[in-house]
Amino acid sequence: MSEPITSTATTFASLGLLPELQQALQSLGYEHATPIQAQGIPAILAGQDIMAGAQTGSGKTAAFALPILNQLSTQKLSESLSEQAPIRALILTPTRELALQVHSSFVKYGKHTQLKSALVYGGVSIDAQAKVLSAGVDILIATPGRLLDHLRRGSLTLDSIDFLVFDEADRMLDMGFKDEIDALVSQLPKTRQTLLFSATFDESIYSLSKTLLRDPKLIEVGERNAAAVEIEQRVYAVDSDRKLELVTHLIKSGELQQVLIFSRKKIAADKLAANLSKADITAQAFHGDLSQGAREKVLQAFKQGELRVLVATDVAARGIDIISLNYVVNYELPYKAEDYIHRIGRTGRAGNKGVAITLLSREDEHLLEEVEVVLDKRLPQQWLEGFEPDLTKSIETPKKGGRNAQKQRAKQRAYRGGKTRK
Repeated sequence: MSEPITSTATTFASLGLLPELQQALQSLGYEHATPIQAQGIPAILAGQDIMAGAQTGSGKTAAFALPILNQLSTQKLSESLSEQAPIRALILTPTRELALQVHSSFVKYGKHTQLKSALVYGGVSIDAQAKVLSAGVDILIATPGRLLDHLRRGSLTLDSIDFLVFDEADRMLDMGFKDEIDALVSQLPKTRQTLLFSATFDESIYSLSKTLLRDPKLIEVGERNAAAVEIEQRVYAVDSDRKLELVTHLIKSGELQQVLIFSRKKIAADKLAANLSKADITAQAFHGDLSQGAREKVLQAFKQGELRVLVATDVAARGIDIISLNYVVNYELPYKAEDYIHRIGRTGRAGNKGVAITLLSREDEHLLEEVEVVLDKRLPQQWLEGFEPDLTKSIETPKKGGRNAQKQRAKQRAYRGGKTRK
């Protein structure tokens, strides 16, 4: 693997993209490439595999969409147009929301090309998707499970893939898609260009990259596993039974105009949204138990400002892309520290400023420590007047089989191991 390359500021006009792509970029008002685009586009145009570390909101979708559209358009012009175009590019995403977002980008950037793109994800009619595929598709954006369903029923083949993209590869592994990834890759041509994008790098990502990439260019923008610098991170210490009161106060006082709130569990998201609604705050839950149509309707209402609060779980929120979202609240810290980075990355996008607020109860302090290890920085705690924690309260002991208890035991084992190692 080659060494990381340094960031260079540049304009899209200087990247050698086809005129029809430059025309689309100009109509969108895009002139200067972000660091991941400035580094990634030339490497992909040169035919290199890449392993890119970039935060959400860094412009990573355009970093792979533009060069793929460029190369496939060039091929298309040199070939006779067939009745059924073979799938040449496959973009794998962990969630339906992210798939929709990526597909929208391909449509925007490729509107002046002859290329066709399509979406494949669960929760909607597989027959309707198969009908679209039968008409011929150049670029396919898919979630792993539904893509395998189509392969099993013969709706498509992957024999002609030139480009394979893993978008948010870390999340795909977190969600348990390793077996599906292996099954899909076994049906792909060995000669292809593979592009892996991940907000965080750990051993599982490096292990995956070794099986998929050929002498990849390693591209990193910003510090590895770091949160975007445009995001102000606050931690409010508060008793767990006063979190609802505190977040209601922040919203009603005008501190939070529109906010995305993260909850660890679906049932907790439903309960919080219901309680906020009772307090005359327009709020909806957003998680995997909602139908695809309901999720799209809720997300659209939030984007249009009809909802003041969206209460989401980690998996559901991965595809949320709202440029003007200024506030994110961690009602509870995630069990996996890397998810904290993905959560707060929903704000501070496209160079905008953002604020990430964490409501920290004493029983979750060990989770904050794990976040600080990943960030490699301390997040000082503060008290909000009128909501100071009661330090005389006893902390609830985690259940023996609970995840908190497991985490604490793992930390104790690691500590003991470190003490005895010579």
